[in-house]
Amino acid sequence: MAGISKSETLNRLSEKTGLPKKQVATVLDELAALSYKEARNGFTFPGVGKLVVVDRKARLGRNPATGETIQIPAKRVLKFRIAKQAKDAVLAKRGK
Repeated sequence: MAGISKSETLNRLSEKTGLPKKQVATVLDELAALSYKEARNGFTFPGVGKLVVVDRKARLGRNPATGETIQIPAKRVLKFRIAKQAKDAVLAKRGK
């Protein structure tokens, strides 16, 4: 199951808003750039979710090829937390 492409997203938003596709593309590009810039402080995309930086602790892992125990270092990762209303809307459509 494939998602919709960027061009299909632009087409649908253009039709819905009455704005030219070029203008819609500019808005989406600026939204992406803003989210990259502000993600360190937590960037909320209203109704969809939030980008947050999370510190992962160091931990022990296992090399699946050899079974050897290895130390996985601590690191910072970027996560996307889905908004409750987005989760409810998507899961309700699937009948869950």
